[in-house]
Amino acid sequence: MSRLAWHDLPADARTAVHEHTGPFLTSADVTTGANSGVAVKAYTSAGPVFIKGIPTDHRQVKTQRREAAVNPYLPPSAPKLLWHAQGGGWDLLGFELIEGSIADFSPGSPDLPLVVAALTELAATTCPAIPLLSLVDRYAPYTDAPDLFAGDALLHTDMAPHNVLIDSSAHLIDWAWPTKGPAWADPAVWVVRLIDAGHTPEQADQWAARLPAFKATSPLVLAAFAEANARQWDEVQTQDPRSVWKRRMAAAAAAWRDYQSGRSVRSTT
Repeated sequence: MSRLAWHDLPADARTAVHEHTGPFLTSADVTTGANSGVAVKAYTSAGPVFIKGIPTDHRQVKTQRREAAVNPYLPPSAPKLLWHAQGGGWDLLGFELIEGSIADFSPGSPDLPLVVAALTELAATTCPAIPLLSLVDRYAPYTDAPDLFAGDALLHTDMAPHNVLIDSSAHLIDWAWPTKGPAWADPAVWVVRLIDAGHTPEQADQWAARLPAFKATSPLVLAAFAEANARQWDEVQTQDPRSVWKRRMAAAAAAWRDYQSGRSVRSTT
């Protein structure tokens, strides 16, 4: 999605924001992330706020509305939604501002234990009784056994480094795809990001295994998910072959599939 600077938003959209924030003392546009048409850190007399928005006629506006709906049920480390506004053809959210850095998933990073702690906190969070996406439905096109992916946990499902902010702890942000499924799924999604960041599949698997739900899951189930995930990423990169990061992710997903397939064979012999 193309990104507008704050001052390029329609005046009515900016007015809708200022009704909640008052005038900005200072502000800074944010360029990271991929799911917003505008993103800005604003500093006001009432305190700092992170603002993101999507045009109301954009197909992805539904993801922002999902994020607003699930926010009250998220674990304490997730930024709190302060307000939700519309104006000038834009859907706009205002969040508690986390002044953190993008997570470093590379081998030896001090951020890795903090991410484990955030995923542990999420695994202990009660899944809300609101409409959520289903991991079974999301992966059904990529597997013959989607029921293996059923569960009652609240999942983030997009463990990209820019969706994890680090200060003294890790904060999962950008909840565009909140999903109901098994608690092992977020660690499994994280594995692929770790491989992309330079870990071997075995090293990535060892980090994920610090999460009890992942460690307790059958290698056969993880192999089925790794295969489905690799198929999904292959489809993503095939649809956009010029995207370097999508090709990297497809390669990382394939590497974990191959590792997990071998592990599942060893577990049955």
